[in-house]
Amino acid sequence: MPANPTPLVNGEKANRREQIMAAAAELFAHHGFHGVGIDDIGAAVGISGPALYRHFRSKDAILGEMLNSISRYLLDGGTARASQRDEPGEVLGALVNFHVDFALAHPALITVQERNLANLTDSDRKQVRAMQRQYVEVWVRAISDAVPGIGERQARSAAHAVFGLINSTPYNRHLGDSELAEMLCRLALGALHAAK
Repeated sequence: MPANPTPLVNGEKANRREQIMAAAAELFAHHGFHGVGIDDIGAAVGISGPALYRHFRSKDAILGEMLNSISRYLLDGGTARASQRDEPGEVLGALVNFHVDFALAHPALITVQERNLANLTDSDRKQVRAMQRQYVEVWVRAISDAVPGIGERQARSAAHAVFGLINSTPYNRHLGDSELAEMLCRLALGALHAAK
Protein backbone atom coordinates (compact mmCIF):
# COMPACT_ATOMS: atom_id res chain seq x y z
CA MET A 1 0.00 0.00 0.00
CA PRO A 2 1.47 3.43 -0.91
CA ALA A 3 2.58 5.71 1.88
CA ASN A 4 0.66 8.91 2.54
CA PRO A 5 1.72 11.73 0.25
CA THR A 6 4.01 14.33 1.78
CA PRO A 7 4.57 17.90 0.60
CA LEU A 8 7.27 16.81 -1.84
CA VAL A 9 6.75 13.07 -2.34
CA ASN A 10 3.65 11.50 -3.87
CA GLY A 11 3.44 7.81 -3.18
CA GLU A 12 5.73 5.23 -1.66
CA LYS A 13 9.05 6.00 -3.35
CA ALA A 14 10.37 9.41 -4.22
CA ASN A 15 11.23 9.94 -7.86
CA ARG A 16 14.40 11.81 -8.79
CA ARG A 17 12.67 15.24 -8.94
CA GLU A 18 11.21 14.68 -5.48
CA GLN A 19 14.60 13.57 -4.12
CA ILE A 20 16.17 16.72 -5.55
CA MET A 21 13.52 18.95 -3.95
CA ALA A 22 13.86 17.21 -0.56
CA ALA A 23 17.66 17.59 -0.62
CA ALA A 24 17.38 21.21 -1.77
CA ALA A 25 14.93 21.95 1.07
CA GLU A 26 17.45 20.75 3.66
CA LEU A 27 20.25 22.73 2.04
CA PHE A 28 18.17 25.91 1.65
CA ALA A 29 17.01 25.65 5.27
CA HIS A 30 20.56 25.35 6.60
CA HIS A 31 22.53 27.57 4.23
CA GLY A 32 19.94 29.90 2.69
CA PHE A 33 18.79 29.92 -0.92
CA HIS A 34 21.70 32.08 -2.08
CA GLY A 35 24.23 30.02 -0.11
CA VAL A 36 23.47 26.85 -2.07
CA GLY A 37 24.61 26.10 -5.61
CA ILE A 38 23.44 23.59 -8.17
CA ASP A 39 26.58 21.51 -7.51
CA ASP A 40 25.67 21.33 -3.79
CA ILE A 41 22.19 20.05 -4.58
CA GLY A 42 23.52 17.54 -7.10
CA ALA A 43 26.08 16.22 -4.61
CA ALA A 44 23.34 15.74 -2.02
CA VAL A 45 21.49 13.36 -4.35
CA GLY A 46 24.55 11.71 -5.89
CA ILE A 47 24.57 13.36 -9.31
CA SER A 48 26.56 16.18 -10.87
CA GLY A 49 25.24 19.70 -10.70
CA PRO A 50 24.79 19.92 -14.48
CA ALA A 51 22.80 16.64 -14.42
CA LEU A 52 20.17 18.49 -12.35
CA TYR A 53 19.24 20.41 -15.47
CA ARG A 54 17.65 17.21 -16.83
CA HIS A 55 15.10 17.55 -14.02
CA PHE A 56 14.84 21.32 -13.36
CA ARG A 57 15.74 24.26 -15.61
CA SER A 58 17.26 26.20 -12.67
CA LYS A 59 17.64 26.53 -8.93
CA ASP A 60 14.75 29.01 -9.06
CA ALA A 61 12.57 26.31 -10.63
CA ILE A 62 13.41 23.90 -7.79
CA LEU A 63 12.37 26.51 -5.23
CA GLY A 64 9.22 27.38 -7.17
CA GLU A 65 8.04 23.79 -7.42
CA MET A 66 8.97 23.18 -3.77
CA LEU A 67 6.99 26.13 -2.38
CA ASN A 68 4.05 25.44 -4.70
CA SER A 69 4.04 21.81 -3.51
CA ILE A 70 4.11 22.85 0.16
CA SER A 71 1.30 25.36 -0.34
CA ARG A 72 -0.83 22.86 -2.28
CA TYR A 73 -0.25 20.20 0.39
CA LEU A 74 -1.35 22.56 3.18
CA LEU A 75 -4.38 23.84 1.26
CA ASP A 76 -5.55 20.37 0.23
CA GLY A 77 -4.94 18.94 3.70
CA GLY A 78 -6.67 21.82 5.47
CA THR A 79 -9.64 21.74 3.10
CA ALA A 80 -10.01 17.98 3.53
CA ARG A 81 -9.97 18.21 7.33
CA ALA A 82 -12.46 21.07 7.33
CA SER A 83 -14.88 19.09 5.16
CA GLN A 84 -14.62 15.77 7.04
CA ARG A 85 -16.20 17.03 10.26
CA ASP A 86 -19.45 18.77 11.17
CA GLU A 87 -18.72 20.01 14.71
CA PRO A 88 -16.88 23.36 14.63
CA GLY A 89 -14.61 22.48 17.56
CA GLU A 90 -13.57 19.25 15.85
CA VAL A 91 -12.80 21.09 12.60
CA LEU A 92 -10.59 23.58 14.41
CA GLY A 93 -8.86 20.81 16.36
CA ALA A 94 -8.23 18.85 13.16
CA LEU A 95 -6.70 21.91 11.47
CA VAL A 96 -4.44 22.58 14.45
CA ASN A 97 -3.34 18.93 14.59
CA PHE A 98 -2.68 18.89 10.84
CA HIS A 99 -0.53 22.01 10.91
CA VAL A 100 1.37 20.89 14.03
CA ASP A 101 2.08 17.50 12.43
CA PHE A 102 3.33 19.24 9.28
CA ALA A 103 5.61 21.60 11.21
CA LEU A 104 7.13 18.83 13.32
CA ALA A 105 7.59 16.40 10.43
CA HIS A 106 8.98 18.95 7.96
CA PRO A 107 11.01 21.61 9.79
CA ALA A 108 13.19 22.33 6.74
CA LEU A 109 10.10 23.01 4.63
CA ILE A 110 8.74 25.42 7.26
CA THR A 111 12.07 27.26 7.27
CA VAL A 112 12.29 27.42 3.47
CA GLN A 113 8.68 28.54 3.17
CA GLU A 114 9.13 31.34 5.71
CA ARG A 115 12.41 32.66 4.32
CA ASN A 116 12.17 32.35 0.57
CA LEU A 117 8.97 33.87 -0.77
CA ALA A 118 10.98 36.85 -2.06
CA ASN A 119 13.29 34.50 -3.99
CA LEU A 120 10.47 33.12 -6.14
CA THR A 121 9.78 34.27 -9.67
CA ASP A 122 6.77 36.59 -9.96
CA SER A 123 4.63 33.81 -11.41
CA ASP A 124 5.51 31.31 -8.67
CA ARG A 125 5.10 33.94 -5.96
CA LYS A 126 1.57 34.75 -7.18
CA GLN A 127 0.60 31.06 -7.20
CA VAL A 128 2.05 30.42 -3.75
CA ARG A 129 0.47 33.55 -2.26
CA ALA A 130 -2.93 32.63 -3.73
CA MET A 131 -2.81 29.16 -2.15
CA GLN A 132 -1.58 30.60 1.15
CA ARG A 133 -4.51 33.04 1.20
CA GLN A 134 -6.94 30.19 0.51
CA TYR A 135 -5.41 28.16 3.36
CA VAL A 136 -5.82 31.12 5.71
CA GLU A 137 -9.48 31.40 4.66
CA VAL A 138 -10.06 27.73 5.59
CA TRP A 139 -8.78 28.62 9.06
CA VAL A 140 -10.77 31.87 9.27
CA ARG A 141 -14.01 29.97 8.57
CA ALA A 142 -13.13 27.30 11.14
CA ILE A 143 -12.19 29.86 13.80
CA SER A 144 -15.32 31.91 13.11
CA ASP A 145 -17.49 28.80 13.48
CA ALA A 146 -15.75 27.52 16.63
CA VAL A 147 -15.22 30.74 18.59
CA PRO A 148 -18.53 32.51 19.31
CA GLY A 149 -18.48 36.26 18.86
CA ILE A 150 -15.15 36.51 17.05
CA GLY A 151 -15.04 38.89 14.09
CA GLU A 152 -13.52 38.06 10.73
CA ARG A 153 -10.52 40.37 11.18
CA GLN A 154 -9.87 38.90 14.64
CA ALA A 155 -10.13 35.37 13.24
CA ARG A 156 -7.67 36.18 10.45
CA SER A 157 -5.20 37.75 12.90
CA ALA A 158 -5.61 34.78 15.24
CA ALA A 159 -4.88 32.34 12.39
CA HIS A 160 -1.66 34.15 11.50
CA ALA A 161 -0.62 34.31 15.16
CA VAL A 162 -1.16 30.57 15.56
CA PHE A 163 0.82 29.85 12.39
CA GLY A 164 3.67 31.84 13.94
CA LEU A 165 3.43 29.84 17.15
CA ILE A 166 3.37 26.48 15.39
CA ASN A 167 5.92 27.38 12.71
CA SER A 168 8.47 28.40 15.35
CA THR A 169 9.06 24.71 16.13
CA PRO A 170 12.02 24.26 13.77
CA TYR A 171 13.94 26.70 15.95
CA ASN A 172 13.39 25.13 19.36
CA ARG A 173 13.06 21.42 19.98
CA HIS A 174 13.46 21.04 23.74
CA LEU A 175 10.78 18.34 23.98
CA GLY A 176 10.18 15.07 22.16
CA ASP A 177 7.88 15.26 19.14
CA SER A 178 4.79 13.78 20.79
CA GLU A 179 5.11 15.94 23.91
CA LEU A 180 5.81 19.02 21.81
CA ALA A 181 2.86 18.25 19.50
CA GLU A 182 0.50 17.94 22.48
CA MET A 183 1.73 21.19 23.97
CA LEU A 184 1.52 23.08 20.66
CA CYS A 185 -2.04 21.88 20.08
CA ARG A 186 -3.09 22.99 23.59
CA LEU A 187 -1.38 26.37 23.18
CA ALA A 188 -2.82 26.95 19.71
CA LEU A 189 -6.39 26.04 20.69
CA GLY A 190 -6.12 28.07 23.88
CA ALA A 191 -4.89 31.09 21.93
CA LEU A 192 -7.63 30.76 19.34
CA HIS A 193 -10.37 30.56 21.97
CA ALA A 194 -8.89 33.57 23.77
CA ALA A 195 -8.79 35.66 20.59
CA LYS A 196 -12.26 37.23 20.80
